[in-house]
Amino acid sequence: MSGVKDPFEILADEITLIRRQVDHLQRTSLNKDEAEAFNATIARFLTQLGKTAPAMQEAMRRDLDRTALDVRAYAGEAAGNAAREAIEKSHAESLKAAKSLSQAAGEARRQAWRYFGGFWVWLASIGATGALIGALTVFWLQGRADAKAFGQYPRIYCLSAGGEFVDQRDGSRYCIFMVSPPTQPAGE
Repeated sequence: MSGVKDPFEILADEITLIRRQVDHLQRTSLNKDEAEAFNATIARFLTQLGKTAPAMQEAMRRDLDRTALDVRAYAGEAAGNAAREAIEKSHAESLKAAKSLSQAAGEARRQAWRYFGGFWVWLASIGATGALIGALTVFWLQGRADAKAFGQYPRIYCLSAGGEFVDQRDGSRYCIFMVSPPTQPAGE
C-alpha cells in the first residue's frame, strides 16, 4: 500500500499547503500602515488624474482651434492661388484669341485690298467722299451767303427774290414778301 495515502497524510499535506500559502501571503501582503500609505498614494494619483483630464481637454481644445485656423488659412491661400492661376490662364487664352483675331482681321484686310483694287479704290473712295462733303458744304453755305447778301443789299435782291418795295410815310422804303397773296373776288 505504498501508493495509497491514508487520510491523515492527506490532511497533513493539505495543512502544509495552506501554511505555505499563508506564509506567501504574509510576505506579499501589506500591513495596515502600508495599506493606508498605498491608499493615500492612489488617492493622490486619482486627484491629479482628475485635474489632468480638464487640463488635457483644454489643451486639446486649443490645439483643435489652432488647427482649424490653420486649415482655414491654408484653404483661403489655396483658393486664392487657384483663382490666380485660373485668371492667369484665362488672360493667356484671351491674349491668344485676340492675337488670332487680329491676324485674321489683317488677312481679311489684305484680301479685301487685293480684291477691290487696293490703292486706286481707296483713292477713288476718298475722292468721292471729298466731293460729296464739298457739295454739301457749298449747298449749305450758298443759302447762308444768299441770305447775307440779301440783308446787305436788299435793293438788288428784293425784286429778284419775289418781293416788292413799299414806301413809308417818312420817305424810307422796305422790301415786303407776301406769304399768302390776298384773295381776289372771282368777278374782278
